[in-house]
Amino acid sequence: MTLAPEEIKSCCATAYSSPTARWLLGDSFHPGGAALTTRLARALQVGPGKLVVDVASGPGTSALQLAHETGCDVVGVDLASDSVAAAARAAAEAGVSDRVRFIHGDAEALPLADEAVDGVLCECALCTFPDKAMAARQFARVLRPGARVAISDITACRDELPPALLSMQAWIACIADARPLDEMASLLEDGGLVVETTERHDDALGAMLDRIDARLKAARLLGAGLYGDGVRRGRELVGAARDALAADHLGYAVVVARRPGRVPLG
Repeated sequence: MTLAPEEIKSCCATAYSSPTARWLLGDSFHPGGAALTTRLARALQVGPGKLVVDVASGPGTSALQLAHETGCDVVGVDLASDSVAAAARAAAEAGVSDRVRFIHGDAEALPLADEAVDGVLCECALCTFPDKAMAARQFARVLRPGARVAISDITACRDELPPALLSMQAWIACIADARPLDEMASLLEDGGLVVETTERHDDALGAMLDRIDARLKAARLLGAGLYGDGVRRGRELVGAARDALAADHLGYAVVVARRPGRVPLG
């Protein structure tokens, strides 16, 4: 891996704002889909009058779901301007632009004031951030005392991964720089948070890999020239990921952590 951090961020932002990403991943850009988002939303313990930041909010699907299910306000932050624009359109179409907005920003330098939010949501994105420790400190900085962060993310034993899962393509696919679950928890603790719960959801990753592979097969069978050699490379990456999942070198997990301090009354 020789790219500078800003180049990595740009590659990830470009990839996840593309039509190809939406075609492959559907509306939810993360394993577990809406069901796991609901689980994270409940863990945040927020409701009407509260504000949550969705970090790396992508097309805005989770932000809209969070606002609908909890009644809270949401600000989505994403590095891709195209994603911010698409998410804002989705909020307008849903009639919730007064409660859900989207802004351009970097997870390692969140464009929010200290102690500005009542919850942080981050789904399958920490693994793509070059400076994960800085992102964890940003989560803690913007949280009000007593508020929570709920993260779902790829987990990996990087020393056990084959070269195919350590490439730039694999980084964009959330694998190459993913960390073990205990390291994810330590990153949040070192950032100033108190980890409350951790859960494994490896089956969710397996189900997503199956869905992606099925779509790649369909593209190959249809002779979709739009994707060219990317179909072959994509299926090779999915196959390597499946093998790593079966060997327990790859997985998916949830971490919920709290910023220390008393929750303000009212």
